[in-house]
Amino acid sequence: MEQLFLSLVFLAVLFLLLGSGVWVGLSLLGVALVGMELFTSRPAGDAMITTIWSSSSSWTLTALPLFIWMGEILFRTRLSEDMFRGLAPWMANMPGRLLHSNIVGCAVFAAVSGSSAATVTTIGKMSIPELRRRGYPERMIIGTLAGAGTLGLLIPPSLTLIVYGVTINESITKLFIAGVIPGIVLALLFMGYVAGWSFLRRDEVPPPEPRMSLADKLRESRFLIPVALLVIAVIGSMFFGFATATEAASFGVVGALVLALAQGSLNRETFVASLMGAVRTSAMIALILAGAAFLSLSMGFTGLPRSLAAFIASLELSRVELIVALTIFYIIIGCFLDGISSVVLTMAVVEPMIRQVGIDVIWFGIFIVVVVEMAQITPPIGFNLFVLQGMTGHQINYIALTALPLFLLMVLMVAILVVFPELATWLPDQVRNAPVG
Repeated sequence: MEQLFLSLVFLAVLFLLLGSGVWVGLSLLGVALVGMELFTSRPAGDAMITTIWSSSSSWTLTALPLFIWMGEILFRTRLSEDMFRGLAPWMANMPGRLLHSNIVGCAVFAAVSGSSAATVTTIGKMSIPELRRRGYPERMIIGTLAGAGTLGLLIPPSLTLIVYGVTINESITKLFIAGVIPGIVLALLFMGYVAGWSFLRRDEVPPPEPRMSLADKLRESRFLIPVALLVIAVIGSMFFGFATATEAASFGVVGALVLALAQGSLNRETFVASLMGAVRTSAMIALILAGAAFLSLSMGFTGLPRSLAAFIASLELSRVELIVALTIFYIIIGCFLDGISSVVLTMAVVEPMIRQVGIDVIWFGIFIVVVVEMAQITPPIGFNLFVLQGMTGHQINYIALTALPLFLLMVLMVAILVVFPELATWLPDQVRNAPVG
């Protein structure tokens, strides 16, 4: 009964603060402060200062602002235009034609960014006008972009995976490598949906593009070379052990600056804008992490995580049953919190559960990112929905409805990960002795 009372107090204070419009990070700090004052004898102020400093001074965390800055720089280049120009000739003859450029473009940009919203915005600002001009159905344009934009959270570098790795003290490099194969599989599922639509709704498919020779296609593909080199520099350096995640992020920033300079997109205005955008996003995430660290400490003193883990253990759930329960749980809280907040808010309780039943933490990191991706396209708090609303003028409910088939494919992806866990664990096993940073 005591633990139930503690849980209700924590939840009541959290929902009160969040419902009052208080920032997520400050809400977490407030809940932790209440827990420390009411249920422990340790001085709350000293504990909060120590915890915030230790959580914010982690060397591993330095990869976060660097990857964010890289994405901000690329967002201000002509990358989306060049990518569309380079991808379009190869997509034009596939079932579903140029709609595949939404998915492949998002997958490629996700490999040099780490943000779902940045991926949607960068690809959408070019693909939406082009696909509309060619007569593709609006629901397919928006639905594929909303769904494929979530690949920014899965395909490395992923901001959510960085936060997850820091929270549980796991190798960021291994988590990044683990996201590669599931990210490709999910992109292929999305492309399969587009192909299926083209066979079932042939009357909605626009006329084919003018045919291009192989030489012309290869000539247009030169526009993909810069982003390909950047992907190799970032992901390849980690996979082959040349760099940690933080060092790879540094390579990415330098490469993004060089790319922007070569395209003529880099000037004082764009440099300052990208830097300040990275500072704002990094500060927001750092505040959330600091609040989550203090909340974890507070709950640890009350014994709440251990009690909940013991309660779950007493239910004797199998791994699959626990994964189903956690999937439903994260989909629900994802309707009200962004992905990073969902991860840091719950890991203090969830981590003991998964370790107790023997779930691999690398695999679980990929699982939780796929489930958190679903929250990006579910109302009322779906960030991709808000981004697309601003870009297209459509209502949130309409955009969410167009993305529903891709949401269901993400549910299918969770099932595939459960049946074939090697999709997430085989590749990182090839990375020997990967450092945490």
